[in-house]
Amino acid sequence: MSAAGLVVRGGTVVNAGWQGAADVFVSAGRVTALAEPGAPALDGSRPEEVDATGLLVLPGGVDPHCHVGFTSGEFTSLDDYRGCTTAAVFGGTTTIVDFAIPRPGQGPLEAVLERRGAAAQGVCDSALHGCVVTWDDTTEEQLRAMAGLGVSTVKMFTTYRGETMADEYTVLRTMKAVSATGGMVVIHCEADHIIEEAQERSGARGRTGAEHMGDTRPGLAETASVAEVLAIAESVDAPVYFVHQSSPEAVELVAAARRRGRRAYSEAVAHHLVLDESAYAGEHPERFVCCPPLRPRATVEGLGRHLFTGEISTVGSDHCCYDTAQKERYRHDVRAMPNGLPGVETRLAVLYSEYVAARGLPATRFVELVAAAPARLNGLYPRKGVLAPGADADIVLWDPAARWTVRTGDLHMATDYTPYEGRELTGRARTVVVGGRVVVRDGELADPRPLGRNIPSGPVGTLH
Repeated sequence: MSAAGLVVRGGTVVNAGWQGAADVFVSAGRVTALAEPGAPALDGSRPEEVDATGLLVLPGGVDPHCHVGFTSGEFTSLDDYRGCTTAAVFGGTTTIVDFAIPRPGQGPLEAVLERRGAAAQGVCDSALHGCVVTWDDTTEEQLRAMAGLGVSTVKMFTTYRGETMADEYTVLRTMKAVSATGGMVVIHCEADHIIEEAQERSGARGRTGAEHMGDTRPGLAETASVAEVLAIAESVDAPVYFVHQSSPEAVELVAAARRRGRRAYSEAVAHHLVLDESAYAGEHPERFVCCPPLRPRATVEGLGRHLFTGEISTVGSDHCCYDTAQKERYRHDVRAMPNGLPGVETRLAVLYSEYVAARGLPATRFVELVAAAPARLNGLYPRKGVLAPGADADIVLWDPAARWTVRTGDLHMATDYTPYEGRELTGRARTVVVGGRVVVRDGELADPRPLGRNIPSGPVGTLH
């Protein structure tokens, strides 16, 4: 970027709730103005021009659900901040939210302090979710200290007994304490007792291989847990955000609570909105093992309809960058297999192609789902998630007409597969600006410098 800044000219600006022809002026890493097409700089300078003719000009995507170098049991996913954020920017995401999940014997605050320094390795910015597994007499003080460091959201799990699962008492106490700081619990809801029973039945029949993933984690486990957690949140008047909801029934439970005046929000992830359980009948079922599992096609269609009704609040990736070798090690037993799919780079393109290009989802709603609402609910708005004066100059020039085929070799994630291999898509990021500097230009990495920052979260916002 020149000393005079830059201006993005000739495109259609799309924010959540508004789109139209405008030029975007940038200086010192921030948006300074949205102006009539062709307008000169107000200060008389001659900024570098970026041509967006025929393109959509979007705020950089905010991925609310990324696991970077994530360790679960004996497995660690294969990327670091440099690798994950490089893949992110190629896909049009300019801010990721990672998880500081404590190791055994580690407290929540220590996990945050250890994790936040990694942000400087990134080519774009990042924020953090904390995590609480067990409650003790130090936890409340640690949560206050985390809030002071800009960690406003705290992850919890109702499954993975003996690893990250929190009991109901811990969920309640954590919700109450985090809400008092202006934050919010984000929660993975699957009732572990129902899952354990299902896995026991599957094991007795010799049906624990990857091809039987759906049988081992039934949809009932998700809806049962969502209902219980909503009740806990209501009992202490706390907001709650449900990650990777995989069925319309789960989303509708949350929507009903919101109609009762509760601050309750649903996240979906791209793979649950596009892929279905038929993947488990393919050549590499282990590559599609994730929690919750991929669901039947009718469930996927029902979930997708809630992008249009407004009942889904955000769309994340739940990015976990394992490779085929890690997945194949326990292909015969999903109870021991690492769960998760790589997706930080493909989140925007898959959602745009399948729902905007193919089904008519408004582009403004797309921006709300992938940028504005994730920024609001993670305490990052209006610094992130919008193109407006004062916002960080994170800008994506999006080609809505680009037709391309997803190939692992063309992507930048640290794995040997993508769950979308061979899928024909419409729409992709062409040029990506991060903090006012052009990082990706015409699909090529233009600025590889690791200038990422850990962005502190403020009090979490609300959605109407």
